[in-house]
Amino acid sequence: MSESSGLSTDDPTGAAASTHAASGADEALLQVSGIGKNYGGVRALDFVDFELRRGEVHVLFGENGAGKSTLINILAGAVRPDQGAISLNGRQVSLESVHDARRQGIAAVFQEFSLAAELTVEQNIFLGAERTTGIVLDKRSMRKAAIEIVNRLGFDIPAKAQVSTLSRAQQQMTEIAKAMLTDPKILILDEPTSSLTEREVNQLFELITTLQRSGVAIIYITHRVAEIQQVGDRITVLRDGRYIDTVDAKSTSQQQLVELMIGRPLGDFFPEVSFNPGEVRLAIKDLTTRDGRVRDVSLDVRGGEIVGLAGLVGCGKSEIGRACFGIEPIASGSVEFMGERLRRLDPSTNLARGLSYVPPDRRREGLLLDRPTRENVSLASLDLSTMSMNSVLRRGAERDVTRELAERMRVTPLAMEKEANTYSGGNQQKILLSKYIARENKVFILDEPTVGVDVAAKTEVYEFLKALADEGVAVVLISSELPEILNLSNRVYVIHNGSVRAHFEGDQITEENLLNAFFAEGVEGLNVAAKNA
Repeated sequence: MSESSGLSTDDPTGAAASTHAASGADEALLQVSGIGKNYGGVRALDFVDFELRRGEVHVLFGENGAGKSTLINILAGAVRPDQGAISLNGRQVSLESVHDARRQGIAAVFQEFSLAAELTVEQNIFLGAERTTGIVLDKRSMRKAAIEIVNRLGFDIPAKAQVSTLSRAQQQMTEIAKAMLTDPKILILDEPTSSLTEREVNQLFELITTLQRSGVAIIYITHRVAEIQQVGDRITVLRDGRYIDTVDAKSTSQQQLVELMIGRPLGDFFPEVSFNPGEVRLAIKDLTTRDGRVRDVSLDVRGGEIVGLAGLVGCGKSEIGRACFGIEPIASGSVEFMGERLRRLDPSTNLARGLSYVPPDRRREGLLLDRPTRENVSLASLDLSTMSMNSVLRRGAERDVTRELAERMRVTPLAMEKEANTYSGGNQQKILLSKYIARENKVFILDEPTVGVDVAAKTEVYEFLKALADEGVAVVLISSELPEILNLSNRVYVIHNGSVRAHFEGDQITEENLLNAFFAEGVEGLNVAAKNA
């Protein structure tokens, strides 16, 4: 295995160097040699090599479908390789199961959680590793240990809370606490920041630093290029199931990294959208939801423009989109569509009107994972004449239309009868978008459309947004990714604590203005800042 450069020497604090020196980072804790894996006729991993040193954060980077998930599933004991060898501390091992991998010091926290929703936090932490006194569960011991683990990690999650009542960020914290139960020497983190607030991300990074100092090695998977240099030591790039290179995280530019990933020079990341706003297609007036997460919100969206809803995680921006689509009950206020006040708000009626909403959690809300691609793509359009006649599904037409839609969104490798859960995250997102484009949409609300999606797939989603605006569709972009809001929006509403804190347009849409609106304690002065920007 080649390496483009050694450890970085340009860390001004010297923190990384001291951490590595203390933990013996140059020692190879894990060595993977010539790992191969086939799924049917698809070569998921093609003789991949990988090395992990003590106390380092080693980032696995690549497009969706590059082989990252397959590799970490093998290392976590969830999947058996077809070829190759795995060595721990210089000794060749066989990882027979997830339990066996944990017993040997490897624990994983996957992007898709493995929690039992009806059980409590403490029950989930000890699930499969329950403590007993004789034949009786030692609940007191487990509760005490669960509280100790949660407190040590600095997480704000009540041990007695039922997992189904927790936010996604708290569920992720529970997964991490569960993984730390066995004091692993290798921790695998798969997209760990995708659901966390900025404060929680900082807590996670502090935890990672603490684990490094104690000699724990971390395999870190993320599509957020900006955080790689912040947290990573080395980066291994995979492409199409093959090992490409291992580079130093601190000295490799984002552009170099992305070009290694996609195998070609990187063009313009964000497309240039020429906005031509027309009539108001969606107007919200004094909207308040029944749960109080949205309060007195007023905004409008015109045909031919992209309007961004920005704010910190949990600010209420997602609930605005869900309320418009009829998922969140409304206590007061109104929603107007094409100039008409809507008396009935429910998803099926809105789809028929030409109002579509793409949810942020494709696995829980967007897709039927155990059903074929064809069925997932056709699900929102079965009532259309292109799919059915006299309430009878035209199966031949369904096959043709769904394939055309999936090809338009570049789902690869495309297999229309393949179950959705066998695709990478990026391709699942493309399937989700394919589901709605059969309809003639007048308003399209997209809630976190690039979460868990690689850089190459993101550019395709951005081109899709541009195409919608060019066609005159009114687009609402709800995103926690500030660059998306800055580069794709014609106007931006900043949401804070369920209310509109500021409204920017044109040259006012700057990082400084948006961040000031995110974090300012008071609303006064923001409208002045917006007018003077």
